Amino acid sequence: MAQLTDVEIAERLSVNKKIYYEHFDTEYCEALIEHALHLLIDVYFRAEKIGFNDGVMARNNHESPVIAVSNHSGMAFPWDGIIYLSKTLREKGYRMEEVPRPLVAPQLSALRLMNPFMIPHFWKKCGGVDASYLNFETMMHYPSANIMVFPEGVPGIGKGFNNKYQMTRFATSFVRMALKYKTDIVPFITINGEYLNPFTYSFEWINRIVRKIGLPFLPMGIHTPLLLLLPWMFYFAMPSRLTYVRGQRIRYDELTDKPYEDLSREEIEDISLRIREMMQKEMDVQVGDHGRRPYRLKELYGKVWESRKYFPFMFPIAWPLLFEEFDRQWKRYRKKGTPIALKFGFFAPLMFLLKNPITIFYYIPILGWIPLLIRGYGRKTFKERISSEDKSV
Repeated sequence: MAQLTDVEIAERLSVNKKIYYEHFDTEYCEALIEHALHLLIDVYFRAEKIGFNDGVMARNNHESPVIAVSNHSGMAFPWDGIIYLSKTLREKGYRMEEVPRPLVAPQLSALRLMNPFMIPHFWKKCGGVDASYLNFETMMHYPSANIMVFPEGVPGIGKGFNNKYQMTRFATSFVRMALKYKTDIVPFITINGEYLNPFTYSFEWINRIVRKIGLPFLPMGIHTPLLLLLPWMFYFAMPSRLTYVRGQRIRYDELTDKPYEDLSREEIEDISLRIREMMQKEMDVQVGDHGRRPYRLKELYGKVWESRKYFPFMFPIAWPLLFEEFDRQWKRYRKKGTPIALKFGFFAPLMFLLKNPITIFYYIPILGWIPLLIRGYGRKTFKERISSEDKSV
């Protein structure tokens, strides 16, 4: 294939800027956190951020976003990224320009099943952009916020508990973008995400099978029989105390003495490897400081007691009811302007169930999967949905 000229690249990026606003809804993000996700942030996962002082993500190059980089983990649904971004957005007073927009694996948006509780376009509504090289470069021209990437990708989530706290191979696209656009990298470490679904393992021959139906991997372990038996377990996570620790900012001009255009592929890969090794050393230290007690059950009990008026919606078994009821009220608000008001109490689970009858299938053993899979896959196949995607970053 002939190499594109600078003009052709500029034209392609200009056309692709539609991704800035595709399904993106800042009002939805704020409402979701205030009415539902706050129970996960503050009670169940008790998220904590360390070292994220004001100005940590300030742009060194006004024209280009800073790139936040984090490890991925858990052998579970990517709650680590959801919780970090939600907590940060709330801390910043819902000023979206101060929160990095994440590049997410295309598999997550390609299937409705891979959106939390099948809320349509969840990832893109909350600011996510499908991770492809074209999209990454397009976002490097985004004027309103920085970018967040998980260079381990899906393999980082599905590395298996036997590889906990061991970073997998990094993609190199974030290095290329940092050097090309002369912008800094801000790494941070996610601790205790490995315990979202502990003692589960990854087998490539099984993953090859489930990838044919659009799932990135199938965790095999103590929870797998329950996942097959009870559909709500698909989005399950243990109450790991998610802790995010900022690493030292990496200046783009300290990565190499060569101009970006003169770097070979091997040199780019070497830089990526050095950053991974640096983050691995930082992770080893932070695990010792913050990862020895991943659950802190006494603290969890205290948080649950303080928030007992919301019981049982801080627990995964009730999340399908919580998210479905929020989504129902959100649609009503958009259509009629009716304020969102989730009423919690003794009869709330029953009322949410009656108002959202589809949720009953999350609790029906085995057979409940049939209508949920029909809903989750829709008319288009997984391959049709991702056929237009560029190579994932």
